[in-house]
Amino acid sequence: MEFALNARQKGSRLFDSQLEIQRIDKASELRNLGANPYPHFLKKDMSIVEFKEKFGYIKDTEDKKASEEVSLAGRLKLKRVAGKSTFANIEDQSGNIQIYYSRDSIGEEDYAKFKKNLEVGDIILVRGYAFVTQTGEFSIHASKITLASKAICPLPEKFHGLVDIEMRYRQRYLDMIMNPEIREDFIKRSIIVSEIRSFFEKHGFLEVETPMMHPIAGGANAKPFITHHNALDVDRYLRIAPELYLKRLVVGGMEAVFEINRNFRNEGMDLTHNPEFTSIEFYWAWHDYNDAMNLTEELFKALFKRLGLGEILTYDEREIDFSKPFARIKYLDALTQIGGIEPQIINDREKIIAKLKADKFEVNEKLDLGHLQSELFDNYVEAKLINPTFIVDFPISISPLSRRSDENPQIAERFELYIAGKELANAFNELNDPLDQYARFKAQIDAKNAGDDEAHEMDEDYVRALSYAMPPTTGWGLGIDRLAMILLNKKSIRDVILFPQMRPEKTIPKSTVAEWQALGVPAEWVPVFNKAGYNLISDIKEVKAQKLQMDVCNVNKKYKLGYENPKVDAFQAWIDKANEG
Repeated sequence: MEFALNARQKGSRLFDSQLEIQRIDKASELRNLGANPYPHFLKKDMSIVEFKEKFGYIKDTEDKKASEEVSLAGRLKLKRVAGKSTFANIEDQSGNIQIYYSRDSIGEEDYAKFKKNLEVGDIILVRGYAFVTQTGEFSIHASKITLASKAICPLPEKFHGLVDIEMRYRQRYLDMIMNPEIREDFIKRSIIVSEIRSFFEKHGFLEVETPMMHPIAGGANAKPFITHHNALDVDRYLRIAPELYLKRLVVGGMEAVFEINRNFRNEGMDLTHNPEFTSIEFYWAWHDYNDAMNLTEELFKALFKRLGLGEILTYDEREIDFSKPFARIKYLDALTQIGGIEPQIINDREKIIAKLKADKFEVNEKLDLGHLQSELFDNYVEAKLINPTFIVDFPISISPLSRRSDENPQIAERFELYIAGKELANAFNELNDPLDQYARFKAQIDAKNAGDDEAHEMDEDYVRALSYAMPPTTGWGLGIDRLAMILLNKKSIRDVILFPQMRPEKTIPKSTVAEWQALGVPAEWVPVFNKAGYNLISDIKEVKAQKLQMDVCNVNKKYKLGYENPKVDAFQAWIDKANEG
């Protein structure tokens, strides 16, 4: 209680609600009763799912109970007191189980203590035996309960925990408490990463780590984040991609390397883009981009097997067919065959510009032919690539690190993998001619001067590395976040990132629960008032009682909260009380 009051006196927003203060009081009361609300050195014997597996046999026995006592732990999700006995539910990472305890089973002193001070949200350790209730529910009959950690903040109302997407992203821990399926999604994401790592190790690749801070923003076309290295007194760039460092390792004699790590691109945010994202890149000497395409298909088969997925995957209400070999189509062919662009337009700068303008797309008329063809691809082709498709042989001007085709020097030996209208992977035969690379870096500088903010900087040390000779090599990169989106059927990239980047939270002034209660408003209705847009008591002063009732009760109905709606007279009384203040 003292801590909460001190926090309020200092202007802190923490622990300032009446419900939080009440819980702090209960923690203090437990201390006074000799029960530490935050004890250490507690151990459980098994998880809930292991408990169910071990003692499941009792369902087929005559007395339907086990003789052995074990310890389980979990968060209290439900509590139903029935006089001298209590039914409750606890949940751990593996599952949920009902617990039963009574005054006789845990002792009169502990029962009285926990009847009052044990609340939903608390984490407890339960010792007892498995049994089946008269209603047929497999449960644990507790002989001892230990409070493992007292929850000061009560679990949110239904609409906060299940619907409010902003709260879910900002407070992922709360999202996981309220939505166990979210935990499962991120467990699956970890499995995806684990399988990718295992797959490449089995294929003879070596996992490495390269710098996260670069002296030159390179490795991909993107705007960098800039930071300052105080010890060296120089600016550094958070890495856009690890490519140039990984290829330095190939020069050094590491013929098959990969890295799973974060990249940072100071660009926009949308359903498929986050400024901080996870990727895997590999570089494979003595192989080409056809080998990389074959390896990519093998990787997907391995992932589907590990996750237990069928060959037809549902994503965003579409069916994606993984049963067949991935389609392979050349970049320029895709513009006509998929994008519907007339062939005479594709290689004519002026006609491309006219086409884009006619269809109301913004276009930078300073762009070269390759970049204009890229505009055609982005606007007319990409969204139509639903089933897994390799787009191969890109314009050389948009592929500054790729090897030129021997057949056509304007074409790069490069592919991108598209699934569900999204680019997942980018790969190419690596340019290993240092003179050609130097010339292309210079061309990128010209592009930057022409207005391309994402063009590559000159990296002379990388050119120097190539001058010591790099063997024929193919390189490949895949966005793990986008991959997880498709495999887990998530529409937003933020749904597969544990802690996505968010705008600073707007602080909305709110009257406290105690202040609303002073008007006569029940505590459980205060969040409902807030959700209806009434955050301050002053907000209701000029509102008609019928409108206030309708606004607030509609929230109760919309989110199926199950509260009994107050009469209009009650709303009028609250309004009158607010105007007295």
